[in-house]
Amino acid sequence: MVIIYTFAIQVLKSMSTKAPSIKDIAKKASVSITTVSFIINGKAIEKNISAAVIKRVEDIIIEEGYKPNQVARSLRTGNSQIIALIVEDISNSFFAGIARLIEEKAYKKGYKIIFSSTDNFPGKTTELINLFRSRQVDAYIISPAQGTEKDILGIIEEGKPVVLFDRILPEVKANYVGVDHFKASHAATSHFIKNSKQNIALVTVDIGVDQITDRQAGYKQALTDHHIPYQESLVLKIPFSQSRTETIDQLVKLFMENEKIDAVLFATNYLAISGLTALKMMNKPVNDSFSVIAYDDGDVFKLHTPQISAVEQPLEEIAENIISLLFKQLTATEPAAVQQVIVPAKLILR
Repeated sequence: MVIIYTFAIQVLKSMSTKAPSIKDIAKKASVSITTVSFIINGKAIEKNISAAVIKRVEDIIIEEGYKPNQVARSLRTGNSQIIALIVEDISNSFFAGIARLIEEKAYKKGYKIIFSSTDNFPGKTTELINLFRSRQVDAYIISPAQGTEKDILGIIEEGKPVVLFDRILPEVKANYVGVDHFKASHAATSHFIKNSKQNIALVTVDIGVDQITDRQAGYKQALTDHHIPYQESLVLKIPFSQSRTETIDQLVKLFMENEKIDAVLFATNYLAISGLTALKMMNKPVNDSFSVIAYDDGDVFKLHTPQISAVEQPLEEIAENIISLLFKQLTATEPAAVQQVIVPAKLILR
């Protein structure tokens, strides 16, 4: 009973212990609250605060376990050191790879990243942008869904730095980093043709965004350039929100109804994975008679037997350009001209 009572007293004490405030730190260090604030916000040298005072305050901050209230600090300084990253699906290997690189590069510059997924729904994008507004984030990196133009224009008008990537919105004048999808798709299709493929299928997504329509345009132009008729029956457009099971069923149907298909270009990595699953269910091998190229490389394509050729988007280069454009905006003293950076993809043949 005594042990339980003693434990309860300790818990109550810990619950009643008030977290140290900036006022408490100032009092213990025998300095003003303003002095502590300058030190916390990295302005001590600028304000001619002595090294001895800086060390004394910093030691007390560590000793007391003081943690600044981030929201209050951002309201006071106008700088939260947080960047919002909004993408279609953070679990997708392309977006996950980009996010990891952006997080690493931003951290080295003293910034944190908040990740979020929109599932390509404009309404969810609106909700996320409003949430990040309330968190006083400093900047936005967005792979935008169609229908979000008004929301993105709103944060640009507020003076917040914005970089769009992967998907461009023609109506929005913002910095953009993307890949030459037309050329990449053209190169992949041309590779099939040079290897004597004549009935090349394209499996793509049924959404009207530039990076997807450019991939179909590149495929179609490569056929034209090599004097091969474009066949609408060999182009399968999968609804964006469709389940994987439904997608696999559609792919099985495509391959069964078009036995003449001798090559297939998958316009996204997740469609390629569904396609390989469908082929396995059909016991249809990938070999010299039936070739596959996936868009966006990944470990699954390296582990497949045989290994699958892929169009590789240069994640490192994309992330580096995004961070470069964003921090130019964050550190600029006046508005700079909007830039578009288009990087080439690489066809990896296996």
